[in-house]
Amino acid sequence: MKRYQLKSNFRGFKKGAHFYLIAESEYIGIKEYVLRTIDLSTRLIISEREMEKYFIPLK
Repeated sequence: MKRYQLKSNFRGFKKGAHFYLIAESEYIGIKEYVLRTIDLSTRLIISEREMEKYFIPLK
């Protein structure tokens, strides 16, 4: 699974929080991403714009 880190505070999560990318979907050019926290307790569904603005990929 791909891992991502928050660039800045977002929806109650602190900057630097880590997430797993669970799923990507695209429908008529609109992308959505499903992320889960590292402990798998919380799920976020975000747009492509939010992904680019708030998250950075980790290696």
